[in-house]
Amino acid sequence: MGSMVPFAKMNGLGNDIVVIDMRGRPDAVTPEAAIKLAGGGRTGFDQIMAIHDTDIDGVDFRIDILNRDGSRAQACGNGTRCVVQALASETGQKTFTFKTLAGILTAQEHENGLISVDMGRPEFRWDRIPLAEEFHDTSRIELQIGPIDAPLLHSPSVVSMGNPHAIFWVKHDVWSHDLERFGPLLENHPIFPERANISIARVIDDHTLDLRTWERGTGLTRACGSGACAAAVSAARTGRTGRTVTVNVPGGPLEIEWRDDDHVIMTGPAEWEFSGSVDPLTGDWRADEAAA
Repeated sequence: MGSMVPFAKMNGLGNDIVVIDMRGRPDAVTPEAAIKLAGGGRTGFDQIMAIHDTDIDGVDFRIDILNRDGSRAQACGNGTRCVVQALASETGQKTFTFKTLAGILTAQEHENGLISVDMGRPEFRWDRIPLAEEFHDTSRIELQIGPIDAPLLHSPSVVSMGNPHAIFWVKHDVWSHDLERFGPLLENHPIFPERANISIARVIDDHTLDLRTWERGTGLTRACGSGACAAAVSAARTGRTGRTVTVNVPGGPLEIEWRDDDHVIMTGPAEWEFSGSVDPLTGDWRADEAAA
């Protein structure tokens, strides 16, 4: 179609997000447009969140999520918070329901400006994460990086939060491991047929974790919302913490609650940076005059 649509550059704890308004259009943001925007300086992002109309009763909008390499993602918690803030400021509505590849998500903006997203239920079955081979206990699978007798990282907890995650537990500073080197190797390991998000986590106490994540299709990120949820659930599942934790990611803290009904609730901020217009087919864009 070639016509421009509105976008907003936002971030969730430094996780760079581009929210694109595709309402009223039958087409979608192309991988080519995503790749061009990812390399566009100010529009560089971790995820694109494209808002589409939906014809499902009880669902407000459909969200199409793209990584910076043009691949599609099932879930992005930080991006969902940005979508909520953008829509709430436009409509005054505070509670939303979205359809994503990961299923139906609900989210709410609170009076203090923080936003909670119901990320759904974790999935621990090996074939639903998915893994390429059967593991009866996915809280600790056989996978390691480094020498067999002295691995640098080993025995991750694996879980799906709508997308596959592997969490490696370390005793020392999460910054002391070269995730930029290990991340691509582990993301593309044959055990993960759909690739995986790779995290390094350290337990600080029974209600606090430190976390760094190599995000599938994106790379190192300052905040991965689904990764924080995956780490919190895995920590509780393995007896490392309780079911409500603060997860410190490089961009700041996220509050994660694994409720008794098995739903995982993530709470954190979203921040608007600037707005503009973009061609969703080519990635050509311009900033609004006020943001130029």
